[in-house]
Amino acid sequence: MGIYNVVKERILSLCKERSLTPNGLSYSSGVPQSTIKSILNDESKNPGIVTIKKLCDGLNITITDFFNTTEFRELEQELK
Repeated sequence: MGIYNVVKERILSLCKERSLTPNGLSYSSGVPQSTIKSILNDESKNPGIVTIKKLCDGLNITITDFFNTTEFRELEQELK
C-alpha cells in the first residue's frame, strides 16, 4: 500500500472512530468538502502537509498522532 492510500485510510479510520462524516470533517477542519472527497476518492494523490494539518486540527489531534501508526512506520521508503 502506498503512502497516499495510507493517508486516505487513516482519515477514514479517524472519522469512523469519531462518528464523523467527510462533510462533518470539512466543517470542523475548514478544508473544502471537494478536497476531502478528492483525497478519499483517490483523485488527489498529494494532499499536502497544510491540508493534513488542517484535517488534524478538525479531528482534534496533532500531526504526530496522525502519522504515528504501524501503517506509516512500515511504509517502504519511496524514491522518485
